[in-house]
This record gives sequence, structure tokens and C-alpha cells, in this order.
Amino acid sequence: MYLFSDRVRAGIEWNPKADDASPLINVHLVREARNRPAVIFGLSSDRIGTPYGKSLFLTASYDLKAVSGLSLAPYVGVAHGTFEDKTRPIGGLNIRFSPSLSALAIFDGVHLHEVLSYERGRHGLSLVLVRSGRRVGVSYNVVF
Repeated sequence: MYLFSDRVRAGIEWNPKADDASPLINVHLVREARNRPAVIFGLSSDRIGTPYGKSLFLTASYDLKAVSGLSLAPYVGVAHGTFEDKTRPIGGLNIRFSPSLSALAIFDGVHLHEVLSYERGRHGLSLVLVRSGRRVGVSYNVVF
């Protein structure tokens, strides 16, 4: 991932199992504020586990730390996937345990997936439980 600005990041997403590389883009259209959620538009690979396809998505998220005392950030949105040419509701919850450790529950419109991530500097390593542990994957990313 390359940070073009604090609102725009883009990179290449490579899925070795599907032998597919594709663009990955995230744009913060609206930054989160005390009284409004963040709104993010993006492009990524289609749902986890599909053999090919792209996904366009729009989400809204809000960190509830000020209310709950914990860094809990639910999100909701919509995604259009080209693998099945369908638009689906999506959602999830990010829990930040520390500046470097977080967990994410992802509902991709069909299945639930869990991700445990560790970040250190520019690097991130994630354990991905596809379809709630039916398959296990690993993700590595670097931001520059």
C-alpha cells in the first residue's frame, strides 16, 4: 500500500492461491468526527474465497471509544462484487486491544470471517479465519 495522503491509499493485492493480482484502493470520503462516522469508498478483490472478481464498496464506520471506553468500531455498508455480479450489504466490527493488536469480524454479505492483526511500524501480519475457521490464511502488508 502506498499512502498518497491521509485520505487516499492504493496498492496491489496479490492472491497466490487464485494467482491473481489486482489494485487495492481506499479513499476516506468523510473523516470521522465526534458527531459523524467516517465514510470510505474502495476497490478490492471480491469476497474472501471467491476465485476471481473485484469489489467496489462504500462503508460508514464509527469508533465507540468515547462512549464505551473500548476501541470498538462497527461498520456497515454495501459492496458490489463482479464474481457473481451482485450487490450485498456488508458489515463488521473492529476491536483495537492496543496500538499494535486488533481483531476484526467481517461479514462480506454471505459469510463471516475473523481476522487477528499485529502491526509494527510499516508492517502488518494477519491471521485470517475464513468462514469462521473453515480455512485459515495469512496476510502480510507493508505501507510506504
